[in-house]
Amino acid sequence: MASQTKISAATIGAQKKTDLPEAVFAEPFNETLVHETARAELNARRAGTHSSLTRGEVAMTGAKAWRQKGTGRARVGALSVPHRRGGGNAFATKPRSYTFKVNRKARRKALRAALSVHAERGSIAVLPSGAFSEPATKQAAEGLEKWGAAAPTLVVVSGEEIAAAKSYRNLPRVSVVSAEGVGVAEIVGHRSLVASEDALEVLAARAAAVTRGEDGDGGEEAS
Repeated sequence: MASQTKISAATIGAQKKTDLPEAVFAEPFNETLVHETARAELNARRAGTHSSLTRGEVAMTGAKAWRQKGTGRARVGALSVPHRRGGGNAFATKPRSYTFKVNRKARRKALRAALSVHAERGSIAVLPSGAFSEPATKQAAEGLEKWGAAAPTLVVVSGEEIAAAKSYRNLPRVSVVSAEGVGVAEIVGHRSLVASEDALEVLAARAAAVTRGEDGDGGEEAS
């Protein structure tokens, strides 16, 4: 049996390649699953506080506008009808929640698929640990330019890599997120992906396949 080709990514600031774990970066792309998960993430961010008034809720008299006959005008009933100025909405929006459930197993598979797309396209690069001891925006910009990152670019760092986050956050068309909170929507919504070595470990743990030892229903809400 022929050996499989290793999955690797470019390294920011170095000529070497960094190997990526096949368990995470070799997932076949499932468009339906990725779309569903991304939509669940975006929906969860909606406040859902929109509210408008129905015919029965507008501050309008319930009396007939004018008498039925004798005016020469068209007959009119209530002034609160939707087609009149100041009237209520025919289908008034009310506060609601847009969240819907995506199972844990499906969310993890979608995360693996989103990461695997960047690995397949060669649009992912790895940032070595300790690359930034202090914020250095110029160094960050030069690293992206040398790699040839296509905008928009997503930079994923761990929560402890504050210097790296500050180095990238002021660059145009570059978004910086934590590995603990990044979602499928951000990953597939950017043309280039830069992940630190520490962030890769966090992502690998988050995207790991569900095992029998975990809770069986996997019915957590998408966040």
